[in-house]
Amino acid sequence: MKLTRPARRATLVVHVAASAGWLGLTLGLLALGITASTTGSPVTVEASVRAMKLFADWLLLPVAFLTLFSGLLLSLGTPWGLARHRWVCTKFWLTLATTTATAFALRPGVNSAVAAVTAGGPLPDTGDVLFGPVVSLSAYVFMTVISVLKPWGPTRRGRRLRAQEAGARAYGHPASTGRPQGR
Repeated sequence: MKLTRPARRATLVVHVAASAGWLGLTLGLLALGITASTTGSPVTVEASVRAMKLFADWLLLPVAFLTLFSGLLLSLGTPWGLARHRWVCTKFWLTLATTTATAFALRPGVNSAVAAVTAGGPLPDTGDVLFGPVVSLSAYVFMTVISVLKPWGPTRRGRRLRAQEAGARAYGHPASTGRPQGR
């Protein structure tokens, strides 16, 4: 199913806004993690990890899922397709991986840091509050770069579909992309 122009544009705005929000949240988490890891003040450490928990519990997963689903809708509803271009496939799998890592690695790490610090202990491991944001930030910057540059060309499936469409046009037939024609 192809998205109409207004639907495509609205979905693109949602996707870009959610992606930028996810990037911004990650930068905020990194700043809080660096603060917690480098300060000598137990009060500042506790405030930093509590703020990280707030972001991780209430904002990260909704923004991650919004990014994932709006990107999936764009890929399936536009000529870019999900499996036609290598950069789209790469973005999809990286978004899925970072969403999964957020749910099963970053959030539990932040939760364990909060539990340790609120119990009066020191920050257990700086990796709990730094590793996730650093990896996520690297992935998001990489995905932004490939979204702009669109490197690597089409996949094998994309080349095959492009050749079929070109052949159909050469014989005066509408392109057979597997999508309904006319709307």
